[in-house]
Amino acid sequence: MRSVSILGSTGSIGTQAIDVVRRHPGRFRVESLSAGRDVAALARQAAELGVPTVAVADDARAGDLREALAAAGAGPVEILAGPGAATELAGRGSDVVLNGITGSVGLRPTLAALAAGSTLALANKESLVIGGALVKDAVRRPDQIVPVDSEHSAIAQSLRSGTTAEVRKLVVTASGGPFRGRTRAELRDVTPAQALRHPNFSMGRVITTNSATLVNKGLEVIEAHLLFDVPFAAIDVVVHPQQMIHSMVEFTDGSTIAQAGPPRMLVPIALGLSWPDRLDDVDVAIDWTQAATWEFAPLDDDAFPAVRLARQVGEAAGTFPAVYNAANEVCVDAFHDGAIGFTDIVDTVAAVVDAHAAARGDAGSIEGVLAADAWARAHARGLTRALAR
Repeated sequence: MRSVSILGSTGSIGTQAIDVVRRHPGRFRVESLSAGRDVAALARQAAELGVPTVAVADDARAGDLREALAAAGAGPVEILAGPGAATELAGRGSDVVLNGITGSVGLRPTLAALAAGSTLALANKESLVIGGALVKDAVRRPDQIVPVDSEHSAIAQSLRSGTTAEVRKLVVTASGGPFRGRTRAELRDVTPAQALRHPNFSMGRVITTNSATLVNKGLEVIEAHLLFDVPFAAIDVVVHPQQMIHSMVEFTDGSTIAQAGPPRMLVPIALGLSWPDRLDDVDVAIDWTQAATWEFAPLDDDAFPAVRLARQVGEAAGTFPAVYNAANEVCVDAFHDGAIGFTDIVDTVAAVVDAHAAARGDAGSIEGVLAADAWARAHARGLTRALAR
């Protein structure tokens, strides 16, 4: 039985992870859960699973969490609260730490889990993207990081078909988001509500908007480079609206291995918890007796320049990926606040990246990475205020 800590337990990744645990009794023991603010849901999860330790990022909610735990009938539970609570949980040495936190705040928990020797089931792509070499240097053994993003899980599964030397190319698939096929001119006046209508997944505001701009795919290209040590020139992005193929690996003999399944996260999450083993009946398999058409198309870099920009910041390395990510988070908020337009998001991120060129920052320490993150947020806020409608 593996001990598990789930960070971000009340979010989409966390709740699905709990569903996997619930349906595979005897395989996992949940030692701790953490959430941002939703203390009611956190308390219900803790009571159901008999979890001995919980954490809430908002220390002002500690009292509410204590009351919610009592109301849910939870037994004696240790409560941690504050911005460092998830990091403390991550560093306690569970067999598996699932980092399902959204955003750059996931970096410290990622490093803590690796330092403790836990297997890191990584759904928080931002921590690897902004931490870069910092995170890779913290890895103690092969396969200590198991990717939970569906694209990178698909690549990891496909890579079992050959050796590293036999890999020619990684092919990352993208749904194209809700605006697939639109020109840049047609994107200028789209609304926040339209940007949140993802065709296949229900996710939080930031991730869903990132899927609409394809910033999410840009982050995934950087993540693929860091996880699999493949150069950016050998990482392609292809638009696949049905999202049945989650990604592919092309090998030197000309063969391509693809991982296919319904457009859901259950299999990647389950593999994150059980790697390298598979669990039984995690999801429903594709029904090959039914006729279906799967489409593939090249990415339109003119309408969606986020991936091209991500390649540039990934090649530049250092603190540039941290700047890209931080500026985007600010711009997404500004877009949803009505301050800037949809195409202004990536344009402003590019302007922040350009301004950072004269001040690379220190990518060799967490303080340096977070300082670059803070600088990018401040600079992006200034630019979005200037653009405010």
